[in-house]
Amino acid sequence: MKASRIAHQRQSFSRGQMIFNQGDAGEVMYVVVEGQVELFVDNEVVERVGPDGVLGELALIDAAPRSATAIASTDCELMPINQKKFALLVQDRPGFALHIMRVMAGRLRHMDHRLQRAALV
Repeated sequence: MKASRIAHQRQSFSRGQMIFNQGDAGEVMYVVVEGQVELFVDNEVVERVGPDGVLGELALIDAAPRSATAIASTDCELMPINQKKFALLVQDRPGFALHIMRVMAGRLRHMDHRLQRAALV
């Protein structure tokens, strides 16, 4: 999903800057335009998101608190997408909705594998 086609206001984050914290209310998701973001669950890195990747989408879908902490691992440019824009994108661009579902499915599978490995230890 090309960020430049879905929003106009980029936000800059410096290396090490927190983008959002696990447990916070989630009012926007982000598309990474430049740089890398690390996602942490309970202070453990679970994913690195690079250009054209998305983060924070879960909070827009279920309105629950953030399930992870996001920290810029490099200087970053992110494109925020609020609930209204998200709903329009899902309605107007089925490919966007499919992309978000694939991201969420991949993260779920990744966490399942982590849990299975932890159970074997």
